Amino acid sequence: MRAIAIDGPAGAGKSTVARRVAERLGAKYIDTGAFYRALALKAREAGVSADDEEALARLWAESEIALEGAGGAVRIRLDGRDVTEAIRRPEIGAAASRVARHPAVRAAVVARLRHLAEREAVVMDGRDIGTVVLPEARIKIFLTASPEARARRRHAELAAAGYAVRFEDVLAELVARDRQDMTRETAPLRKAPDAIEIDTTDKSIEEVVGAIVALAEAQHQAFLSVEGR
Repeated sequence: MRAIAIDGPAGAGKSTVARRVAERLGAKYIDTGAFYRALALKAREAGVSADDEEALARLWAESEIALEGAGGAVRIRLDGRDVTEAIRRPEIGAAASRVARHPAVRAAVVARLRHLAEREAVVMDGRDIGTVVLPEARIKIFLTASPEARARRRHAELAAAGYAVRFEDVLAELVARDRQDMTRETAPLRKAPDAIEIDTTDKSIEEVVGAIVALAEAQHQAFLSVEGR
């Protein structure tokens, strides 16, 4: 399987790192959280509770969630409309964490993700990629950082997007989400035994990306398809 699995808690830099690694290696970036966020958005719009597992499973079956674009420039479409920005709203992120707790929902999403990974070279990030979704991936990375560093990054992202939120509130929400992700019964957040841990607290994005690309090159992975290699 031509895949790099990147896991870690919220704010560790997974999406940014995975997107740039995909660009460097000529692979497709797959943001697994986007699937849960898109479903959470549709549930919110349809008046379906994020705690109603049966209704959410039906909603997933009725939905068309697609990733469009190449490399790291991937857009998210829900039933034909672009929701790339809409699913990044804070309330959708919180709802997505609740949606992702349900076994029926996770089973459906995981099946879709595995299908995508079988078709082409991918860099996939999330919270259970190396442990549940793609346990056979040859390269597994676990990104982490201090809660304060992760909260600062998230706060900056929200501010740049025009959301007026207090740093203290962002930090509290992040800590609560960590607790929920690590203690949920279905596919909790944890490091795969064979994953390489990288603490991003004091590292730049390019340092982390460079380390992962170097690792891929050292292992002579088949997904290294960038022209000139």
